Amino acid sequence: MFLTLNHQKLDIYQSTQQLVFECYKLSIQMPAEEKFGMISQIRRAALSVHLNLAEGSARKSELERKRFFEISRSSLVEIDAALDISNTLGYLEKIDIEPLGKELLNCFKMLTQMIKS
Repeated sequence: MFLTLNHQKLDIYQSTQQLVFECYKLSIQMPAEEKFGMISQIRRAALSVHLNLAEGSARKSELERKRFFEISRSSLVEIDAALDISNTLGYLEKIDIEPLGKELLNCFKMLTQMIKS
């Protein structure tokens, strides 16, 4: 927000930011009794994706960068697992999760490429 850094110009940075937005948008529509459970978990995992990408981008060592990108990608898997459980519990029946699903897949692909390169 106050710093102007190179990683903020990357497509992946914009995508992970959009992912956070989509997760928050979805979580608002979930049952209120999940406020301290599923909602909190999904939001924390989404923030983890974005924040670990940013922190990893600031690391000098390639090994350290990749480790943060791996943590970021693992948080995407966590979101996917939470959505799977939410779906099984019937929380997603009346919610359009397509935009979130597309963003999650997009972020996963880009992070995978960053880790490989």
